[in-house]
Amino acid sequence: MLATKSFSDLDLLCPQCSDIYCLPVILICGHNVCRVCLYKFWEVRRCRNCPVCGTESSSGMPPINLDLQSAVKGFQERIVAEDPEKCSLHHEKLKIFCSKDEEPICLVCQISQQHKIHKCCPVEEASLIKKAEMADLLDGLKRKVKIMTKTLLQWEETKTYLKTQSSQIETAIKEEFKKLHQFLFDEENSRLRVLKQEEETKTQIMSHKIKTIEEHIKYLSSTISDMDKVLLEKDLPFLKAYKETKKKTKSSIPEPECVRNILLNSSKHLGLLDYEVWHKMMNIVKYTPVILDPNTAHANLKLLQGLTGVRYSNKLCLPDNPERCTSRMCVLGANGFTSGKHSWTVDVGQGKDWYIGVARDSIKRKSTVFYSPADGFWVIGYCSKDSVWAQTSPRARVSVRKNLEKITVELDCDKGKVVFINDADSSVIHTFKEKFSETIFPYISVGLCDNWKNASPLKICPLTLKVNKE
Repeated sequence: MLATKSFSDLDLLCPQCSDIYCLPVILICGHNVCRVCLYKFWEVRRCRNCPVCGTESSSGMPPINLDLQSAVKGFQERIVAEDPEKCSLHHEKLKIFCSKDEEPICLVCQISQQHKIHKCCPVEEASLIKKAEMADLLDGLKRKVKIMTKTLLQWEETKTYLKTQSSQIETAIKEEFKKLHQFLFDEENSRLRVLKQEEETKTQIMSHKIKTIEEHIKYLSSTISDMDKVLLEKDLPFLKAYKETKKKTKSSIPEPECVRNILLNSSKHLGLLDYEVWHKMMNIVKYTPVILDPNTAHANLKLLQGLTGVRYSNKLCLPDNPERCTSRMCVLGANGFTSGKHSWTVDVGQGKDWYIGVARDSIKRKSTVFYSPADGFWVIGYCSKDSVWAQTSPRARVSVRKNLEKITVELDCDKGKVVFINDADSSVIHTFKEKFSETIFPYISVGLCDNWKNASPLKICPLTLKVNKE
């Protein structure tokens, strides 16, 4: 291993700037100079001579003197170790703070080429400013940790709720299929009973006919036997019995009838069986054009079976997910609309406090917001004072000729219209006109109720299903 060349403290000073070397380069003549000092000297003199002896250097880049650089680094580390408050270059107290390089420097450093154009201030002043900055950063980090901790708890709750929600959905699915299974089971038994009844009826008919023809065969067989005996008699006895025997041959027993339609009606029992059962199933299957999204419902709302209705309830333990509305007792539809015409009818029943209509996807769900088109709501409402209001800006009271029980909402995304119609007399309650720029969702809100068990639900009315055959 080559021994590292030793340098005295004087050897560590640049002959050009008299400071400790900063990236010393070695010239052809053997002299060392700071690289920055050398380039400035060459630039001013417009030559490539050594600043010490004047010897002309080569046209290439002078190499860094690694041994000298290592010695400089060791010297600086030793100075810092001996007195951390002194400059490693000038052995002066670190009384100045360079804002540009964000490091403490000495007074000599401040007037050096490296720092003389930088903004500087006393260490004490800089310390106060930087501590204040650091305190702000620390507060920001603490706030971030607090937010992240709160989010972590919410996510843990969501993770736990996922199992509960899955169990609830699984139970609901099983209940629905249980109904379908029960319907199919009852329909199967009903059809088997009809089949069995037809079998018993036609079997009874055939048994009766078989019994009748057996009696006829027995009677005729007896007649044939008597005639055989008469034919064996002598002439006189034969002739004496002839008249009576002849009467027996002329009995009124008819020919066997042709029994039609006696077989089971297979076409009735098997023909289009799946279609007939499905068609009958339409009487128990309900279709609504809008279903509600439980993930957007306020914790005090309970959705009815099939997600087609909602009512005020006791508070449920639900995660505060981003989609959930917490500022109002409301729920959004599961599917939004961006184009075309859509309509649905809401049965408000005996409810005395409700709002129905549509809302855009970007409505504020966690903070207080007013019903208005500017805030993304196109709704009408009914309050306990028997007043119906269109939530315009400002809101406008509307009159209705007949009591509101069912209200149809007609949404035309392309023309930008929301029309509310009273089903009692088909009169238009109110019409909103707006140019929609994002997804629009059905919106339902219910009022508070002192006794949630007596709360009146709001329900989406099912449509009448028809089968078109082509």
